[in-house]
Amino acid sequence: MNELHTISPSGQKLVSIEEIVDIKPRRPLATTRDRGWSGVTVDLYRPRLDCSQTYPALDHHLISYCPSGRARLVQRRDGVVHEGTISAGMSLLMPAGCVSTWEGRTPTSARLRVPARLVAAAGEELGSRAAAGIEIRNIFETRDRLIEHMALILLAELEQQAHPAQALIVDQVSAALAAHLLRAYNAFGIAERRTLPGLGKAEIERITSYVEDNLDRMIGLAELAALVNVSRFHFARLFKQSTGVSPIGFVEQRRIERARMLIAETDTSLAEVALATGYSDQSHFTRRFHRLTGGTPAAFAREHGRRLRRRPPN
Repeated sequence: MNELHTISPSGQKLVSIEEIVDIKPRRPLATTRDRGWSGVTVDLYRPRLDCSQTYPALDHHLISYCPSGRARLVQRRDGVVHEGTISAGMSLLMPAGCVSTWEGRTPTSARLRVPARLVAAAGEELGSRAAAGIEIRNIFETRDRLIEHMALILLAELEQQAHPAQALIVDQVSAALAAHLLRAYNAFGIAERRTLPGLGKAEIERITSYVEDNLDRMIGLAELAALVNVSRFHFARLFKQSTGVSPIGFVEQRRIERARMLIAETDTSLAEVALATGYSDQSHFTRRFHRLTGGTPAAFAREHGRRLRRRPPN
């Protein structure tokens, strides 16, 4: 199976991540689709007592994780019928290209939709012998602690308010999930990973300049990787190798340094400083500032002889 095609071997058009939400009979309880995240898409669904549905083949890999509940479910894929009980902590894995039928009851489920291109890029990073050497296995039920851990991170981010750091968190969790699928569920082996040189001084300066120019908004791992013409998988490792800090950590360091400068050298209010450095609100800014510096923004302002500008009363 060619992971990058949108047509199945039988000539049937494969259903995309964008299309599947309209094919399903119910809308998700919550979804990451409106967050503007790249990488894995998460749709959270309520339990269903009377499931009886057949779906066309998908152009992406599906991980269905059960965060709570218990239900008896019959699954049919690739000519195989599996009947079993899905309970909290369990996952099932359906590779791209499978027509599937589901009957019975379904518990609460988080559908993690993994783009085929994400797995292909992970295969290149890990040294896959060829694109045809990637074939994700069909798994009807499993208790995979790493899948569970990453699913819970994504669900926790879904419950959080939008924040610039989420793009990097989701990018890195998506990369880790794709790599785990290759390690644990690829039908073919992966060749030994190639050793790559670290990022050069000019590349680090380019990334730093870009981050400094965009501190007031979300900065994704993919756009940072594009600055040095490598995949996001290469970039996260190379950046840490070259600087000693993760891309997420680096971006937040620069946000806090910008905030310290604004507080010490301008009369900008703390609420405006929070927005100018990419934090969704002053409360979250205060928590992160304290975590990274050991003190609050207000205390830092007092240390530098600043009177905090207050908003006029209504």
